[in-house]
Amino acid sequence: MSPSRRPRSSARSRHRLRLPAVLVAVGLAVGAVFAAPALADSIDDRRAAAEQRQKELEQQKADTQAAMEGVDADIQELVAQLQDTQAKIPAAQQALDAANDAVDKARREQAMIAAQLQDAQDQQSTLAEQIDADSAHAEELRAAIGQMAREAYRDGGGVSTVDVILGAQSTEDFVQRYGMMTTALRTQAQVLDGLREAEATNRNSHARLTAVTERIGELKEAADAKLAEADAAAKEAAAAKKALDDLLAQQTSQQASLEDKKADLQAQLQAADAEAAKVQRELEQAIAEQRERDAAANKPPPPPGPLSGALFGNPTSVNPIHVTSEYGWRLHPILGYYRLHAGIDLRTYCNTPIYAGRAGTVLWARWRNGFGNQVMVDHGFVNGNGLSTSYNHMTSFVVSAGQHVEQGQLLGYSGNTGTSAACHLHFEVYVNGQTVNPRPLLGL
Repeated sequence: MSPSRRPRSSARSRHRLRLPAVLVAVGLAVGAVFAAPALADSIDDRRAAAEQRQKELEQQKADTQAAMEGVDADIQELVAQLQDTQAKIPAAQQALDAANDAVDKARREQAMIAAQLQDAQDQQSTLAEQIDADSAHAEELRAAIGQMAREAYRDGGGVSTVDVILGAQSTEDFVQRYGMMTTALRTQAQVLDGLREAEATNRNSHARLTAVTERIGELKEAADAKLAEADAAAKEAAAAKKALDDLLAQQTSQQASLEDKKADLQAQLQAADAEAAKVQRELEQAIAEQRERDAAANKPPPPPGPLSGALFGNPTSVNPIHVTSEYGWRLHPILGYYRLHAGIDLRTYCNTPIYAGRAGTVLWARWRNGFGNQVMVDHGFVNGNGLSTSYNHMTSFVVSAGQHVEQGQLLGYSGNTGTSAACHLHFEVYVNGQTVNPRPLLGL
């Protein structure tokens, strides 16, 4: 990276993270069944939104680094720390959302188990009451059977059909005696059937009561486990909230620190812009002198025409070329106006080779404020345009002013000199002394 230049707007603005409110709702068990797909969709949507926000923050970080070129390492470090904090916030928010979702889920399941436990306990109570009632009814029937047995014994063992016939004094007496006997026998049979039914019902109730009691034990164990799960989820949610709150507080503190350095920041950027303007004037002067020499030699260049195509080869040892920050305007994160990132940042590693993108003559190889160690190469006139390239932030260079270089010739080694945040190559292309986007001229 190298100094950016030319403010575009004086409007001040800030990027602020807008964090979604965290809502935790404990639903009923039946409602949870129908809400599950919507809940899953909500989690997926939040995860996708967090991932998208993470990508945006990474790009914002690269853009901010480009916008911050031209200031000292301390301020750049403050901005980097702020951006790191902001980059962590979406993940922290996602962790909090996931923890709250776990709490919500555990509480819904806990409510469902509690409802099942209450239902089982109600059944247990009902069955116990039914067993007591059936037992009492069976005792009554047994008492009735005992009474009938005693009466039959007292009457001589009971009355048979023959006894009814032989003992009848008349037809009417026989009919009466026979009806009474039939009624008594039917009553005895009904009482015995009732006793058998009561005992069978009681046995079935006891079996059901045993099963319900076992189920209650299982549900109580499940309820205890779910309570422990809900407590653990709540603790995790509390920890996640604290982590998020800490990051937000840290962000606020870092922003305040940067606000305190605004004046220094403004002065440093003005100095960087002044150095960039000085480079442009020197290039414009060199182009004007070349035009005068060519005119004196009766070799005036043609009128300027468009430039297109891959005019330059890869100036780095990384193949294919990897652009980490584009050419263009960047909103300054502190001062709130736009500055031009006047080249593109290409991925290199510390002390890796830097090559001439095109044959030409070295105009200078020296330290320049903001640019660090800079090599400027004049490529002469191309389609009537004065064409130059600069290679910035180099650790060292192996060429000198006035030296002719061929495309691909070693110029020096990548570095982090000047106002740079990391080892890389800030590559600029000048057409008639003004910067243009190098991307299309590199064939990218």
